[in-house]
Amino acid sequence: MDPAYIGFENVTKSFGTVPVVSSTNLSITRYSFVVFLGPSGCGKTTLMRMVGGLDSPSSGTIRLDGEIVSAPDRRRGMVFQSYSSFPWLTVEGNINFGMRYRNDLSVEERAARVTHYLRLIGMDDFRTSYPNRISGGMRQRVAIARTLAAGSDVLLMDEPFGALDALTRERLQVELRQIQREERKTIIFVTHDVEEAVFLADRIILFSARPARILRDIDVAAVLGPERPLEAREGEAFFRLRNEVLHMIRNETGGQR
Repeated sequence: MDPAYIGFENVTKSFGTVPVVSSTNLSITRYSFVVFLGPSGCGKTTLMRMVGGLDSPSSGTIRLDGEIVSAPDRRRGMVFQSYSSFPWLTVEGNINFGMRYRNDLSVEERAARVTHYLRLIGMDDFRTSYPNRISGGMRQRVAIARTLAAGSDVLLMDEPFGALDALTRERLQVELRQIQREERKTIIFVTHDVEEAVFLADRIILFSARPARILRDIDVAAVLGPERPLEAREGEAFFRLRNEVLHMIRNETGGQR
């Protein structure tokens, strides 16, 4: 087995007297797309925030490439459900803002990176547009591009497509898979949407109701393959796996989602 790139070692978390995360041990390999799936409020976002250094474990350790995670840094970028663009900056300016701490880049290198990521997200024609002139799906593309431009090796994504309409959400799921392959990023993606999880993930970590504990570690790539065209949603293997996972969550929540 490949060595752990992100490792959870006996990690727990409580807020006051309320336990949120039970003792968790988990290894995530580099360049994998891992989805944290579970009932709403189960603690999966808290686990992701601890990877980002935004929260600290009550006990245990999280490591990134062997180093203990103790604070945020630009190796780990976060994309949230809310459209986190800066309204006073253009699309180009928003992406450039992601490189504000990149003292290793010249002005020319920054400009080249902005152009690269604009093209990657298919928004080169909107570089001078302001966020209030583009759709929600486009604003999420910009947030992803800004995180990539910062040089983040790990993308931590907290239900980033949750507020989008179904067709836009589906399109961005396909694009995110493509970006992850092309940019060779490690992604932890939090959702409570079973179909989204099955389509996106190389691997699903299924969590119980709070306090979160791992119920299942599902190797999706072994079932559906490493490539995930949109047509995969219509296949028998996809439906079977989706139904199996949905059944597990229903059992855990007593039939309530």
